[in-house]
Amino acid sequence: MQSVVQVRLREAGQALYFILDKIHLKVDDYVIIEADRGIDYGQVITECEALSEEKLEEGIKKVLRLASLSDIKQIEQNKQKAKEAFSSCTKKIEEHKLDMKLVDAEYAFDRTKLIFYFTAKGRVDFRELVKDLAHLFKTRIELRQIGVRDEAKIFGGFGPCGRALCCAKFLKEFEPVTIKMAKEQNLPLNPPKISGLCGRLMCCLSYEYKTYKDLSLGLPQEGAKVTLPEGKGRVLSVNPLKRTALIELEDGRQITVSYKEKEK
Repeated sequence: MQSVVQVRLREAGQALYFILDKIHLKVDDYVIIEADRGIDYGQVITECEALSEEKLEEGIKKVLRLASLSDIKQIEQNKQKAKEAFSSCTKKIEEHKLDMKLVDAEYAFDRTKLIFYFTAKGRVDFRELVKDLAHLFKTRIELRQIGVRDEAKIFGGFGPCGRALCCAKFLKEFEPVTIKMAKEQNLPLNPPKISGLCGRLMCCLSYEYKTYKDLSLGLPQEGAKVTLPEGKGRVLSVNPLKRTALIELEDGRQITVSYKEKEK
């Protein structure tokens, strides 16, 4: 068995698994890791877990060490230099009159690569921009187009629930979200009410959907006709969380029926 841990590369990179070799780590620790092109850094986002050899992905890299004080100092210097690079790149984008919005910039740990994240409505020909940036910063330049959900993840903020955005706080990957998920959770199908700061459907609709589906098992559907000891009636509404249904009887009375806990 090999011990692995999930690490988010740099500040806005991918969340990948890395092998641990006699290193004790905890969530939020900064680590120095093997990358595809040299040494890089990241932050631990999950607890250590053991995987068998057959479950390990081919080519999985290693955590080299827990980041030292000097490593942390270099990471902080990289962040400061990235801010300066962001300002310079913004000016270059204006000079080239490119229809793109710069979102973030970050250096690889060893400063052999400088990555710029941007959003745009379509494809952007940034070849001349890359040449200018490479000449200016004397390092390898990568421009990476991201979506609006990634942008919200980088900037962070607070959702309508009053809590920090799920994408910025703990979500590792974006799951597909559909309007059907909102409908089956009895939410108002009003875009402003079910959309996040990114303008897309809120991520929480996805991971709460399974719970609603699970709690809805055995409950009647809205509009269904039912027969109760009190008489026949029609289902007006259903509350999966309380496992209750509001029934209107033929004589006009409305009663709330409680259903047993779902069998496991």
